[in-house]
Amino acid sequence: MQPAPSPIAATVDFAAPGVHHGFLRLPHSRDDAAWGSVMTPITVVNNGEGPTALLTGANHGDEYEGPIALFDLAATVRAEDVTGRIIIVPAMNYPAFAAGTRTSPIDRGNLNRSFPGRPDGTVTQKIADYFQRVLLPMADVVLDFHSGGKTLDFLPYCAAHILPDKRQEAAAFDLVRAFGAPWSVRMLEIDAVGMYDTAAEEMGKVFVTTELGGGGTATARTAGIARRGLRNLLVAAGVMRGEVAAQPTRWLDMPDADCFTFAEDGGLIEFLADLGDAVEQGQPVARIFPVTRTGLAPVAVHARRGGLMMARHFPGIVKPGDCVAVIGEEVQP
Repeated sequence: MQPAPSPIAATVDFAAPGVHHGFLRLPHSRDDAAWGSVMTPITVVNNGEGPTALLTGANHGDEYEGPIALFDLAATVRAEDVTGRIIIVPAMNYPAFAAGTRTSPIDRGNLNRSFPGRPDGTVTQKIADYFQRVLLPMADVVLDFHSGGKTLDFLPYCAAHILPDKRQEAAAFDLVRAFGAPWSVRMLEIDAVGMYDTAAEEMGKVFVTTELGGGGTATARTAGIARRGLRNLLVAAGVMRGEVAAQPTRWLDMPDADCFTFAEDGGLIEFLADLGDAVEQGQPVARIFPVTRTGLAPVAVHARRGGLMMARHFPGIVKPGDCVAVIGEEVQP
């Protein structure tokens, strides 16, 4: 049986030449709007023959470098600078973005764990379904911006995944190199089920992502990395005219699950190593103070492997199961 059509309607023509701004309109009946809609901004730029780049931000709503770079691109891009098509969705999970939360305030859906989605599901599942069945099939290259949100902080990096298809993998890492973030990562996911990344890669798309800082904000530095890297990637992908502004980058590998260190206790966290620091296997990277009473000794959290600290928990309070640190291994490109 054929799946139902998507309830989302685009107010832009994906084939029309020029620059077009509009919305992805999803009907959403609620207490304050009986016939309301979720209106997700979108820009489509078409100019002649060439590849299609799908650019997305705010897959998680508390991550801001991507939206800054993409709203800026949408406001400034000229059709004559494009060789092919660019589809810009600065705030992919718009309800989460508007609320400043990782997940949707409507249904608590994590868009990046909701693929392939459902046309008859929750709001988040309907958004995932539209990307799965409408936008991703149009694309040759996909750039999905991320950062650490309110709960994590990262060394600013661009990344791609190790893939069974080595040609697809090589094409992705070529774009990672062109992006030119201070760090470039061969990325391992601890939970790839339902991810946008996985959906794109299984379609054979060249998929690139980022983690550009965190803490629920963007800095001048990380927003600048996003803007410059976005343009570099589009030029390298053959979608925009110009030259790649090459930047030095250092490479990190995430070879196994021991890269991730998780809290087994809750309390007040004190870090003993900072982002970019070299650590040894077994070295304490943080300690957690119990906070229900005084006089109790802190519990040390140890690195499960040696390398560089590439990510860390951001808030001062940690809960059991939270990711405390991520350790990557510096490698030659």
